[in-house]
This record gives sequence, C-alpha cells and structure tokens, in this order.
Amino acid sequence: AGARAERTEPTGRLVVSAPLVFGRMHVAPAFCGLLARYPSVKGELMLADRMVNLVDEGVDVAVRIGHLADASLVVKKVGETRRVLVASPGYLAERKKPRSPRDLEGHALIQCTPLAPVPEWRFGEDREARVAFSPAFVTNSVDAAIGHAELGQGITMALAYQVEAAVREGRLVVVLAQHEPPPLPIQLVYATKRHVSANVRAFSELVASTCRWQFTRLGG
Repeated sequence: AGARAERTEPTGRLVVSAPLVFGRMHVAPAFCGLLARYPSVKGELMLADRMVNLVDEGVDVAVRIGHLADASLVVKKVGETRRVLVASPGYLAERKKPRSPRDLEGHALIQCTPLAPVPEWRFGEDREARVAFSPAFVTNSVDAAIGHAELGQGITMALAYQVEAAVREGRLVVVLAQHEPPPLPIQLVYATKRHVSANVRAFSELVASTCRWQFTRLGG
C-alpha cells in the first residue's frame, strides 16, 4: 500500500539537484511551491555546479543545463538559455566595443571557470571559432565574475538568466550577440523510465505548467 501511494500521490522524501545560481534563482521557488501544495512531501534541494550522480547520491530528479552524454537518463526539456558576453556601459564607453570575436584582443577578459574551464571562448553555430585569452581575472564564482564586470573591470561570459536583471536595468550590456553559439537546453533529468514516483511526476508537472525558463530574449 505504501509503494502504491508513492506512485499515485506525492508523499515522503523528494531530493532535487540543480546548478548553484539557477537553483537559487529559479528551482528553489518552484520547489517551495511544490512543498506548499503537498505538505506530506519532505524536500531536499542540493545546489552544486558539478555533475551529480543521481543514483549514487540519492537524487530523484536533477535540473541540468546543457547537452547530456548519458543516454540512460530520462530527459525532459523545460527551457533554454543563451551564453552571452557582457560588460558594463562604462567599460564599453572607455574602449572600442567589439564587433567580432577577434576584436576581444586587448580587452580585459574575465574567466568564469564553471562556464570556461580553460581560458578560451567559442563562437558561432558550430562553436568552431575559438578565442584563447589571458584573463585579467579568474574566478569559480559566477556572482563574482558578473560583479567584476558590473564594476567596469572587463568582459565576461555568463548564461542569460544569470545577467537578465543586470541587462534589463542597464548595469550590463550584451556584446557579440550575433556570434553566440546555439542556446543550451534546460532539462529535468531522472534515472528510470519505469515506476516514476508521484513526487517526481508532480515536480515535473509543476515546472512544466508554472515555470517560464526561456532565457533567449535578452538585449544585444
């Protein structure tokens, strides 16, 4: 009876993992909404910028950004986001605004290692155009990279949802939008096609019906 209940109505423990910034900004509010709707569900949200092993770490469903290599996982696309280059208006006023990737030479470039583990950015439909650079600032923190750019200290790469508010409010400007690689999918991922729990099904349905995770319309 307990097993049947887990498959038919949300109850018990639900573990969700997500990238750090996206999880804080977008997954956490959705998860809180689920817990408010289903008080018998006990939730755990794991935020980390690494590839969590769903089975080994007891994760029921993961929110992942980007293309996945593991064909054994069940994947449901729920949105997409762009990779954008941004700088402050003040920085761009003092230097010539880049019009092509090769114009980045001579600019102060900020490397955010979760997006660019090596100091190289790729551009174009097939990401074939590569620009290697010597970074003026390196950090593993998305917030620190974006904050450094907002202070007028250079150009950084970020995902569109990470800088949406800053672009809307005029604190950052998108550059080289016409050279961006294709958008990245935002996906829900879980480990099995059989006996999907009511908890996972409820979370998936809530995200699909209430979340607008489309971050492709941005200035630039």
